[in-house]
Amino acid sequence: MELLQININDIEASLMPSLGFKLMIDLIAIVLLIRFIYLKNYRRTDLFLTFFSFNIIVFFISYLLNRVEMSTGAAFGLFAIFSMLRYRTEGISARDMTYLFLCIAIGLISAVSTGSYIVLILITGFIVVVTFLMESGRMLKNRSCMQINFDRADLVHPEKRVELKAELERRTGLTINHIEIGEIDYLKDCAVINIYYDQQ
Repeated sequence: MELLQININDIEASLMPSLGFKLMIDLIAIVLLIRFIYLKNYRRTDLFLTFFSFNIIVFFISYLLNRVEMSTGAAFGLFAIFSMLRYRTEGISARDMTYLFLCIAIGLISAVSTGSYIVLILITGFIVVVTFLMESGRMLKNRSCMQINFDRADLVHPEKRVELKAELERRTGLTINHIEIGEIDYLKDCAVINIYYDQQ
């Protein structure tokens, strides 16, 4: 019985992911997320360094701190600090912040995971797959919003909404689903309008 218990413990220990294996899973997940999902949908490469560097820094800091006894509250506090980081020199959109948050989350999960490598692969794979499905429009249609300074305030009246939609579609070439009227300036005969449309 003791021999069986020792063998089970040895098997469980062998399934525990090492630093190299954790790092490999982390990097594979980030490459799939950024190179094959983010870049494919948004064609931006200027944030690659940001995404990868944040992921690697969070991974190693979390891995080193995880080797020291740390309370759950301290771990969540560390995660909150990392997730709330923003750049002051350049604005970053909510979409880019979401991907930055995903990079931080994957790095943190990969570093502090105490389960087997199968569990770690399943968790990171689930994050990547769900992100891919959401971005591909298979679960929900990708709806975008655009703010327009419209130079005809006479069309913002509710009874002229059909005419306003037709004019906006003619100018933008988009199929508009919803229109929201923002500020109206009758002195300049213009209005700020938010239009919502499905990405092609």
